Formats: sequence, C-alpha cells, structure tokens
Amino acid sequence: MTVERPLVPPPSVVPWYQQFRRVQIVQSLEAIQDLIAVLLCVGLFCVMVLQMRILFSTLLSAPQFHAITADILFILILVELFRLLIIYLQEQRVSIGVSVEIAIVSVLREVIVNGVLETDWHQILAVCMFLITMAVLMVVRVWLPPTFAGVDPEAKVSERMRSGPFFNQ
Repeated sequence: MTVERPLVPPPSVVPWYQQFRRVQIVQSLEAIQDLIAVLLCVGLFCVMVLQMRILFSTLLSAPQFHAITADILFILILVELFRLLIIYLQEQRVSIGVSVEIAIVSVLREVIVNGVLETDWHQILAVCMFLITMAVLMVVRVWLPPTFAGVDPEAKVSERMRSGPFFNQ
C-alpha cells in the first residue's frame, strides 16, 4: 500500500535583497542612534560639571573678567548643545533655532576671547557676514511651519518603495 503525498510546490527562490527584515534593521539602527545621543548627553553633562568647577576655582583665585566671561559663554554653549540633544531625543529631529543660537553664541564667544581689537579686519568682516546670515535664518525659521505642512517628501519616497518590487516587511 502506497501513501500518496500531497503535491507541495517547490520552495520559491527569494532574492537575497528581500530576505532582510528592513523594519527590524531600521528599528535597531534607530535604537543605536538614540543610545549614542544619550551617551553624548551624559558626556556633555560631565563636561559641564568640570567646566563649572573650573569657573568656580577661577572666581576664588584672582578673578579675571576676560577668562570668566569666556568660561560662562562656554557653559552656555554646552547648555544649548545639551538642549539640542534633548530635543533630538524627544522629537527625533534637530532644532534649527537651537542650532543657530549655538552657532551665534559660539562665534561671539570666540570674538570675545580673541578680542575685537586684536583680530584682523578680514576675520571681523567674515564674522559679521556669518552673524547676518544666522540672523536671517532665525527670521526665516519663524515663517516655516514646524512640520512643513503639505510638503512631505518622505511620504512620496516611502509610497514609491511600498509599491516597488523591493518592499518586504
């Protein structure tokens, strides 16, 4: 007596590029990226604590206005960078406004530390042009909607990917 086996179609050959689980890969990479941002936050916090220690030791010794001002501005830059990382972790985006503020304070700190009178006029002109550009960017940023309503290029790309032959969940 022979037992008939049901006909099973041969396993289809799946191309190598469809064997990946894209969703899991992207989620893993985003988790690693968030871990890096958290480590940067911790490191930045440690640098801020060390810089505060240096600032207080400078205040207890013979205070120098120039060095204290530079240290305070540096701490403000670190605080803004910390805030930028926090916004990134919360919203998964980099804030343009905070980035521009950091750039402005950083440039002004360098001008104060180096001294305006000791700096070459070419560098002062370049700093002025940079600051004007940053100010224009801050003004333009106010008129841009935060989510760019009506403009979503990522949706178009993801729709194209879903309808394409390479989509595999």
